[in-house]
Amino acid sequence: MLSYRHAFHAGNHADVLKHTIFSIVLEYFNQKDKAYWVIDTHAGAGLYALKSEFAQKNAEFETGIARLCAAKNVPASLEKFVNIINKFNKNNSLAFYPGSPKIAEALLRGDDKLRLFELHPNDCKLLIENFSGRGRQTKIEMQDGFVGIKACLPPPTKRGLVLIDPPYELKDDYQRVVDCIKDSLSRFATGSYLIWYPLLPRPEPLAMLEALKKLRPNNWLEVSLSIQAPNADGFGMFGSGMFIVNPPWTLPKILAETMPVLCDTLAIDNNANFTLSHNIS
Repeated sequence: MLSYRHAFHAGNHADVLKHTIFSIVLEYFNQKDKAYWVIDTHAGAGLYALKSEFAQKNAEFETGIARLCAAKNVPASLEKFVNIINKFNKNNSLAFYPGSPKIAEALLRGDDKLRLFELHPNDCKLLIENFSGRGRQTKIEMQDGFVGIKACLPPPTKRGLVLIDPPYELKDDYQRVVDCIKDSLSRFATGSYLIWYPLLPRPEPLAMLEALKKLRPNNWLEVSLSIQAPNADGFGMFGSGMFIVNPPWTLPKILAETMPVLCDTLAIDNNANFTLSHNIS
């Protein structure tokens, strides 16, 4: 797992899907005055230079966030997300892409708290540098987020949002996600949990989704975005998805308006499609 560096993939289609939804949920949490915690189990470096050697190697952002920033007449949810991205760039230059920690920071209010876990030593060092001088609102630990989350639940405010997006380089990560959600719900049943997963031509992602549903959460939402047909050689990510436990009740309607536009904007070939299903009582 320590070989994974998100800088190679910053701003790609998966980031756009994940962070659009993340920002929508954060906006929903901000509608109530009571403070809340955001817990990010795999925080990464927090901010990525798109002109760096890492980002330029495959330039995945060019078919991701760059396309969205150039799109016209997008729904309000996508426009708000693009506005967040623009805050990190001058003159619409798209030189930087904020990861989930910086997106959260941009939306959190004074009494809200941010708890970040990152195991990769280099990324954790960069994460700390990117939050230098930010005060006590944010706490960063170089630790396995699957373990660290346990000390954060339930948050003192009894309001919380958890983002879980491991690299899935190890097959164990799929089961660890399921075990983490099971344990987390036993500690904090009313928390909102956002689980990102890749779409790959192999069985583990779908098996994880089935296992998550077998935990029988009262409220859940599943959304996925495929940007192209799976590769014929059986390798490579052709899309990604989010499984959300205890999503905002407003999220299905927002995503019903957002996903068709996002799909058209990020499509690589005619096989691009999205799915959206939910059980919200």
